[in-house]
Amino acid sequence: MQELELKPTRLFDVLSETAKRYPSQLAFIGPDAKVTWSQRQNQVLHVAKAMIAMGVLPGDHVGILLGNSSAWIDLFFASACIGAVTVPVNTRFKRDELAYCLVQAHVKHLFFVDEFLGIDFAQMIIDIEPGVEAVLPGNQCPKLINCVCVQAKGSEPTRVKSALSFDDFLSLSVRVSDQEFKQRVDQVQEADPLLIQFTSGTTSYPKGVVLSHTNMLLNASAVAHRMGVMSEDRYFSIRPFFHVAGSTLSILVSLNTGCCLLTLPKFDVSQNLKILHDEKCTLISGNDTIFLSLMGHPEFDVDKLHLRGGWAAVDPMVMQLIYDKMRIFKICNAYGQSEASPNVLFSDQNEDFELRKSGFAKPLPGVSVRLANAESDMEVKAPDQGEIQVKGWNVMKAYFNKPEDTRLAFTADGWLKTGDIGESDGAGRFRMVGRLKDMFRVGGENVAPSEVEEVLHAHPCVRQAQVVGVPDARLGEVCAAFVILKPGHQASEDELVKWCAQKCANFKVPKFLALVDSFEHIGMTGSSKIQKNKLKSYAIERFGLKV
Repeated sequence: MQELELKPTRLFDVLSETAKRYPSQLAFIGPDAKVTWSQRQNQVLHVAKAMIAMGVLPGDHVGILLGNSSAWIDLFFASACIGAVTVPVNTRFKRDELAYCLVQAHVKHLFFVDEFLGIDFAQMIIDIEPGVEAVLPGNQCPKLINCVCVQAKGSEPTRVKSALSFDDFLSLSVRVSDQEFKQRVDQVQEADPLLIQFTSGTTSYPKGVVLSHTNMLLNASAVAHRMGVMSEDRYFSIRPFFHVAGSTLSILVSLNTGCCLLTLPKFDVSQNLKILHDEKCTLISGNDTIFLSLMGHPEFDVDKLHLRGGWAAVDPMVMQLIYDKMRIFKICNAYGQSEASPNVLFSDQNEDFELRKSGFAKPLPGVSVRLANAESDMEVKAPDQGEIQVKGWNVMKAYFNKPEDTRLAFTADGWLKTGDIGESDGAGRFRMVGRLKDMFRVGGENVAPSEVEEVLHAHPCVRQAQVVGVPDARLGEVCAAFVILKPGHQASEDELVKWCAQKCANFKVPKFLALVDSFEHIGMTGSSKIQKNKLKSYAIERFGLKV
């Protein structure tokens, strides 16, 4: 495959070029708008000028607390154009998490929605920083000086008394000339921070990953090239924009290629399928939760789909289902993390499907990967497994305001420690096989949850499986599994345990297994990943175990 030549760039330059090439082509279809590239460019200019007038300075941190929408993209692009740094705020955050994010990330300007998916963010903001009831800055979030309510509940004004309405905010733009805007644009450098991405929330208080224009735009460009994205594509992504899979791999892939991005503010399977059908989407992205939910829904009808490609972060069994049941023949496998903006490995759409299915993929051009002993950081060679370590243009600048965590994230010779276990095929391709923090030891034997999950996914009645290690007095830890069955299918817990016993080593067979309807009540991140730490706590309580 011929690799794309990657050159450092700024978001403003990519937006200008895309709007010039495809002015009348649709850039976005969402719940709040249909927008062409020319309209996007004009809206971004309008928002950017209003930001300057409101006092947003180069390097200021701009928080965005909204669901997926056209407004989210305008705010992100406008911030980038004038040298501000976007802080995407997770709409699943509870009060303490939101407070931590605003303070830790030094958010100075917050754009928020009063209520989203039943969460009262207006009241949450008031509770966190009582100063918003009068004048900012206050005592709890001393960096916060501006609040703008992008969408109030119903037709009522926001209860955050010091906040501007979005219309009043936009009216400020007349105070700023084109020349002032250009002066701000000219100050922005390719290596400047573009976004502070909070990690996906498997801990209570995630770290803020500082990513530059070059980090994110080159990643999006490299991924789009391997995925074969064309300007005429219609790319549906339900990934939340506050996650790097939404910002880099959805918004910026669309920006780099000129294709139309389609999305919804929440993962509603029926609505997702309707958009895929009605809008004739050609590309899709997701993880196992997303794809299994789509395929398992009663309204799923492959004959109504027009999908030819996209990417998936899933195991081989789910990749095979995507190929066979959804008939997405150009689907690519992906591996990455926020600290790598996010992709490290990405398969090429033109590679043989068996290779794409396996998860083995080459690093992005200009990115180096090695496998190492996680404790000594000494490189290991195939067929030995080791920690995936990364070096290249895609690696984060730092964790914001956390120098010690930043130091610990890198080896002494400058490689990013991913915390993921990988293996190599010996021909320059790698794949992830598990997470160091998720590994557990059964009687001295290492078990990667993904190994057992793959076995369970092969059962004809299983839609989704999640595995964790739980305490055991004799063996130290044992395997516990939770399974969601496909609609209309029946399988007992004993049957599923026996299935595993026939197909994997005894120490990997679940000692505990329970059927569940959903993982939502247990704990999921904003990127629809199950939080293993919460699942483990749930398992300990569910099965009456002693810690």
